[in-house]
Amino acid sequence: MNTKLVLLTFATLTLPALAQEAAKAPEIKIDSAPVKPQAGIITSFAPIVEKVAPSVVQISTSKNIKPGSNSGRNRQFDDPFFRRFFGLPDQDEDQQPDAAPPQRRGRGTPQKEALGLGSGVIVTAEGHILTNNHVIDGADDILVTLAGDKHEYKAKRIANDAGTDLAVLKLETKPAHLKPITFGDSDKLRVGDIAIAVGNPFGLTQTVTMGIISSIGRNDMGIVAYENFIQTDASINPGNSGGALVDIEGRLIGINTAIFSRTGTNAGIGFAVPSSLAHSIMDSLITKGRVVRGYLGVGIQPLDETLASRFKLSSTDGTLVNSVEPKSPAEKAGIEAGDVITELNGHKISGPSELRMTVSSLSPGTTVDVKYLRDGSEKKAAIILAELPANKRTAAPTDAPESKDPDVLDGVTVGDIDAEARKKFEIPEGAKGVVVLEIDDESASYAAGIRMGDVIMEIDRKSIGSANEAVEMSEKLKKAKEVLLRVSSKGASRFVVVKENE
Repeated sequence: MNTKLVLLTFATLTLPALAQEAAKAPEIKIDSAPVKPQAGIITSFAPIVEKVAPSVVQISTSKNIKPGSNSGRNRQFDDPFFRRFFGLPDQDEDQQPDAAPPQRRGRGTPQKEALGLGSGVIVTAEGHILTNNHVIDGADDILVTLAGDKHEYKAKRIANDAGTDLAVLKLETKPAHLKPITFGDSDKLRVGDIAIAVGNPFGLTQTVTMGIISSIGRNDMGIVAYENFIQTDASINPGNSGGALVDIEGRLIGINTAIFSRTGTNAGIGFAVPSSLAHSIMDSLITKGRVVRGYLGVGIQPLDETLASRFKLSSTDGTLVNSVEPKSPAEKAGIEAGDVITELNGHKISGPSELRMTVSSLSPGTTVDVKYLRDGSEKKAAIILAELPANKRTAAPTDAPESKDPDVLDGVTVGDIDAEARKKFEIPEGAKGVVVLEIDDESASYAAGIRMGDVIMEIDRKSIGSANEAVEMSEKLKKAKEVLLRVSSKGASRFVVVKENE
């Protein structure tokens, strides 16, 4: 009874109010005209987005798997390269990803495993698409969805370049409504310029974010071998990879590639391959099927204050040569391990990434004028570049890791390099020196980055040919507070300074 009374009272109170609302709607002002452009003021980025969006596509990839194999997870999230891109924590070896196995369709029936989603940019009227190598890496099937079109078009891989993380695809069937993007000149970008990112983050198609150019020429990130990234705070997330970064004219200035993040999502620090570099790489991939790069033939590492002091240098500018390939252009020109390259064709070299990018951008057969320091004295050489060998085309940077609190040669046991040692520690044929058989993890050498299996090639700039020589040399340097070593790890050499423990 009480309940009915309450409901009746409620209805009695509200019905007149509803009738009053129905009788007279509130008066509001409506202006349906689009925002008017004003001189010198950007009131909307919509015209730019309308111009660019048709050129940006979504890419989905899959891999053929054998019937009965226990797969079906998104393998891209298991790839350390991808996880480093997006700040995801590394998985333990025995950790099982949360994913259901693929649905079986009968014995012997081929199955598909979804690899992931990414973005791409239409660059030619013939159907060429520029994207990231890591977006299509390992894929057997590549499907492309155009803006405003639910149909999926098959695409084939033309060529890829892991060194810059770029790849070129081509649609197998060319739709009539393709709209290639217009390239801008990324070399003319300034920090503070407006940047707009268009892509498909988390599979959300045609997403647009805006920011500014935060920095240019970013390198030494450890993402790929050849780094010259544009940094932007335009939001970039998983799925944006391979998408477009454009200026306020809608011109392509970069291919979105990576983010710096501790959570796996946008943290305001994104990286894009500059359009000038992407254009050069794309042309080479389409015309030659690979990237042709200049080759000097040196292993290099950055200089720190300790190394600069040991090599009689007044600053840490330049890049330290830690190895020279036999019969390479550098060896023919007289470059030696321990030299410091400071200039190439009149351009100052501040570190390894700059030298690597500069040399790789030049054609084989080009003569370069190199300035370098040896024992503090400046020297010059004219070097004719060769072509980067195939086995070095996708090599990662070989910069030496920064040494922690170093210290001297106590706690290191060395032996001669014999057949057994070469096999056990994967020491290349022709490597000379002594192999580290044991090392105390409390020693100064361990703190400097030396590990079991490393080959000590030089001590205090003197070549070492046997374990006895190494012991004799270490005896002579017993009272030294720091010792310069040249060490090789599986063929990649570097200089390290071992300092006395303090």
